[in-house]
Amino acid sequence: MSDATPRVGLLQGLQQTFTLAWRSLLQIRHNPWELGDFSIQPILFLLLFLYVFGGAIADSTAEYLQFILPGVIVMNMVFVTVYVGHGLNTDLTKGIFDRFRALPIARWAPLTGRIVADLVKQTWAILLLLAVGFLLGFRLGTTPLGLVGMIVLVLIMALAVSWIMVLVGVVAKDPEHVQLFGFTALFPITFVSNVFVPVETMPDWLQVAVNHNPVSHLADAARGLLVGGPVVEPALWSLLWAVAITAIFAPLSVAALSRRLANS
Repeated sequence: MSDATPRVGLLQGLQQTFTLAWRSLLQIRHNPWELGDFSIQPILFLLLFLYVFGGAIADSTAEYLQFILPGVIVMNMVFVTVYVGHGLNTDLTKGIFDRFRALPIARWAPLTGRIVADLVKQTWAILLLLAVGFLLGFRLGTTPLGLVGMIVLVLIMALAVSWIMVLVGVVAKDPEHVQLFGFTALFPITFVSNVFVPVETMPDWLQVAVNHNPVSHLADAARGLLVGGPVVEPALWSLLWAVAITAIFAPLSVAALSRRLANS
């Protein structure tokens, strides 16, 4: 098959990106369980950590809810980025990308379309967690603008982490290996953070790692924007991490995808 693709302008490419993103989202209508990992999993995480650990870590579950909800939002964001790589690998192994190459569309549109679709699902998961949190008694300690800022900041980091999972999705030989590697790599990064407990409760040697963990910076920023506390420094660190991750993994992902398509 020829790799020749008509040159497509930026505006056209963006339109094709949103069309392909809509295609991915429409699949949910035929397979609602595809949204399960963005709906059931985060709620289970919140309920389990709140009612199993809340009484031991905080004076009450109500107090712990104010601490854990922003952390669970961040943790869930990190975990569900695995499905970006999983979906991309599925498209590659099933030959869907080969069909896209035969169409007069921007070569980057299928990739960005997949990422945009998953950002929409990420937004759904964040809003769902917030809704459940408010039903359980969570109270916003800042302003609605802070809440919007938290959502935007988490989505920016989700976009950055998605590029890591895109690279995994491209180099893995099948979707199962994407999940295996993704969760294995993300599990320690997420749990060695201040998502579940304050960093002050940890041993000194562990605090060093936790304080330099991008997940911790994002969790601090999310708490500051939702319940009050420092915002500027952790938010700036989160943005710096997002830029650095994107700058490293986006070019690597695109290059790896080009090589895989060229060899297919």
